[in-house]
Amino acid sequence: MSDDLKFAACVEAIESAYEFMLAYAAQGRDKEGSRADGPSIRVFLTSASAALHAVEPALQDKISGGASENAEQLNGFSAVLGDDAKRAAAAVDLALSVPSISSQLVDNLNASIHLRALLTSLFLVDEAMRKS
Repeated sequence: MSDDLKFAACVEAIESAYEFMLAYAAQGRDKEGSRADGPSIRVFLTSASAALHAVEPALQDKISGGASENAEQLNGFSAVLGDDAKRAAAAVDLALSVPSISSQLVDNLNASIHLRALLTSLFLVDEAMRKS
């Protein structure tokens, strides 16, 4: 898989999980539903966790693999993204440690400043790379 695809796959997994989390939080569930109820929140959070742990190295690979006018600045910001990803991963992993994930838990996760900071950092990096 190319460096561009690795980073894009991480971003896609994180964004897909967040979109699913928004819908899940609105359902008012006290506990996780069965597989017959549709996709599992646990599957999305597990995918997001893996992506959160991989996103900084994927960004570093992407930066080092291509010529970019702002590579130095992107390298500097990748550490910020990495810190945001580590904090967001800790929050997601905490949610995954709960035996049954409620809508309220996911709503609190959605509101977490750590997850919001990560999403904002991803949007900033994406836009900066497109403009360079």
